[in-house]
Amino acid sequence: MTESRKPLLPDWDDDDLPEWTPEQWDRAAIWHGDKLIRPASGTLTKPGRPRLEHPKRQVTLRLDADVLEKFRATGKGWQSRINAELRKILGI
Repeated sequence: MTESRKPLLPDWDDDDLPEWTPEQWDRAAIWHGDKLIRPASGTLTKPGRPRLEHPKRQVTLRLDADVLEKFRATGKGWQSRINAELRKILGI
């Protein structure tokens, strides 16, 4: 029986590796043998979005079909508009 599957990843050699930027080196973990000197402080690609002071939370909410359709018909951002309407009703 012959192996017909393709490898999941292509073979790489050192010449294929991209150069690291100074920012990537600044965020990388530093090891001396098997001892961690400094843990990584982010990702190797980019730092990402800053954390929000008051992040939104995902919930499950049951709405009447006609209410949901009306908000969805307003286009992109309909969930934020529901949030804004609830804030108005609550006075916050």
